[in-house]
Amino acid sequence: MAFHEIRFPDNISRGARGGPERRTQIVGLASGDEERNASWANSRRRYDVSYGIRRADDLDAVVQFFEARNGRLHGFRFKDWGDYKSCRPSESPAATDQLIGTGDGVQTAFQLVKRYTSGAQTWVRSITKPVAGTIRIALGDTPQPSGWTIDPATGVVTIAAAPGSGVTVRAGFEFDVPVRFDSDTLDVTLDIERLGSITSIPLLEIRR
Repeated sequence: MAFHEIRFPDNISRGARGGPERRTQIVGLASGDEERNASWANSRRRYDVSYGIRRADDLDAVVQFFEARNGRLHGFRFKDWGDYKSCRPSESPAATDQLIGTGDGVQTAFQLVKRYTSGAQTWVRSITKPVAGTIRIALGDTPQPSGWTIDPATGVVTIAAAPGSGVTVRAGFEFDVPVRFDSDTLDVTLDIERLGSITSIPLLEIRR
């Protein structure tokens, strides 16, 4: 299985439906209480992109994209319009948005992450598909226009000179979600005006 570094058409993904999924086991006790255990440490995103098809050309684009990916075989990039920035949706990414590490004088590689915080609880999500040209890096609170590189296929930032001990490494960016089709079939319905429609086109986030 390969991953194709190509993004699903933005004009269709904008109308998609979906979001994060968690897996929790709940056991009811004889006392009426319950025990809850998280089966997954991290969430996984699901989408249905059939809602974004508005024209016959959209349908054609999806069919071509599906065939080029060999159905479920190959992964690809998907823009989740509800969550694609290191900052709030109304803001533009800044170099100080997300803490991705702290220097120790030796480490030079840092994984992009995004933190989701509510109250005292925080979940850290690894970002593996940043969008080239949108990444900003800061050491401490000082933006760094150069002196670093980014691997857009993994989201790993490499600093040319290892940050000193205690120096924070921060980043701002836009990102895509690595997904695959979750069906090997496109059930296309042709109406009398020959516009066509597909009842469901499920996508599933790829977790490594």
